[in-house]
Amino acid sequence: MAREEALLSTEIVNRGIESSGPDAGSLTFSVRVRRRLPDFVQSVNLKYVKLGYHYLISHAIYLATIPVLVVVFSAEVGSISREGLWNFLWEDTARYDLVTLLAFFGVLVFTLSVYFMSKPRSIYLIDFACYRPDDELKVSKEDYIELARKSGKFDEGSLEFQKRILQSSGIGDETYMPKSVWLPENCSTMKEGRAEASEVIFAALDELFEKCRIRAKDVGILVVNCSLFNPTPSISAMIVNHYKMRGNILSFNLGGMGCSAGIIAIDLARDMLQANPNNYAVVVSTEMVAFNWYPGSKRSMLIPNCYFRMGCSAVLLSNRRPDFRRAKYRLEHIVRTHKGADDRSFRCVYQEEDERSFKGLSISKDLMEVGGDALKTNITTLGPLVLPFSEQLLFFATLVKKQLFGGKDASKPYIPDYKLAFEHFCVHAASKTVIDELQRNLGLSEKNVEASRMTLHRFGNTSSSSIWYELAYLEGKERVKRGDRVWQLAFGSGFKCNSVVWRSMRRSRRPSRNNPWLDCLDRYPVPL
Repeated sequence: MAREEALLSTEIVNRGIESSGPDAGSLTFSVRVRRRLPDFVQSVNLKYVKLGYHYLISHAIYLATIPVLVVVFSAEVGSISREGLWNFLWEDTARYDLVTLLAFFGVLVFTLSVYFMSKPRSIYLIDFACYRPDDELKVSKEDYIELARKSGKFDEGSLEFQKRILQSSGIGDETYMPKSVWLPENCSTMKEGRAEASEVIFAALDELFEKCRIRAKDVGILVVNCSLFNPTPSISAMIVNHYKMRGNILSFNLGGMGCSAGIIAIDLARDMLQANPNNYAVVVSTEMVAFNWYPGSKRSMLIPNCYFRMGCSAVLLSNRRPDFRRAKYRLEHIVRTHKGADDRSFRCVYQEEDERSFKGLSISKDLMEVGGDALKTNITTLGPLVLPFSEQLLFFATLVKKQLFGGKDASKPYIPDYKLAFEHFCVHAASKTVIDELQRNLGLSEKNVEASRMTLHRFGNTSSSSIWYELAYLEGKERVKRGDRVWQLAFGSGFKCNSVVWRSMRRSRRPSRNNPWLDCLDRYPVPL
């Protein structure tokens, strides 16, 4: 019972004066019960702490062995004088020492060779592009309700529910939606899906190729992620066909993996670049709004209609050493967490049909709790890789204290300050509630979550591409400096929570063009 109470917040709302009935003239109130993220940083699973350190020391054996071998080898050589070296090499009495010296030298060379052969190649992010639709596709919250009413697809109860969701969503009046969703006929067709995919993806890729000054035929690896629209031939095949890419390109199409699939796509591209040297990889992240539009009246399936908006990102990665000079970022870490083994986590975001056979995405009331558990696991694993030693020491001190003394009087685990590990945060702009709870639990400042809030306000929830609109915001504000660390955090159906960490290679400059925020950057941040 206490656990349930911790996950609920109660809000009493004055609904005004009752106009008729037995209670006429009296004040009426309604009580809203809202689920919130649990205080997941207050309870720690040691299994995931160990997993994080396992990632950290995977190559540490070489880093520990090489200095020892160097010291021993130097001591052996340094102890021999010039005259003694001649005797050491030619007299029979020195044969044993010569064998020892050569053995140490051989082990040193072997260890160095294994280390450099097993060390992953550096992966560079050359640049990225975010699609910005035409202004004629802008839809304000008021226009949304009016257009939805005129479409004839929703009853008054459904319209009122969507209106309440929009008012508290954190979404502004300049987000973009396809015109087809407002037509009376069905918009969830393959034709509409392909039309929207062609519009958003090709525009983003055209911009990327122009910014990076490369040809489509130079790309050796293509990874596309779109969760709910998966035609045949695939979207990746659409791209290959449109740009006439080379025949030996390694293409992949990820479907059904939710809003965190953008980081999964980066992870796949990284693995492919490790296996294919001197190559370029393009990662495209998007979602089709019209194809996933729900025209029914089931409340849990109407929520995605209110949040999801048009968007697409295209990212160029490289493992070519010459690209070190022009790259924007270097890939540091990727940590992925999957909670799909738990049935409740598996079904908290679920595509299904309602009683009228209308297809849609159903959002469970358990989403906040499930998301909190996945996030707790992810950041617990990520912590040892990125946190300063002082933070890890304080964390373990309080953790050991709790293990030794236990009980209610034991101190809570020390909550690491992730602001010491990262200069910039790009948290998936899912909803205002999610951003609020993440800020509270991680102890982030308003400036830390500014990019997420403003992206939600300006572009809405663009699914897996939202973290790139956030990074474009930070670059547009010229906040990213050389050496800064950027944490992109996303979560989605499955249930999955994924993190990627980038290191900035150069200072960002105010863009003259090709930035989705260019026409409105001076107006942001806006008060919410």
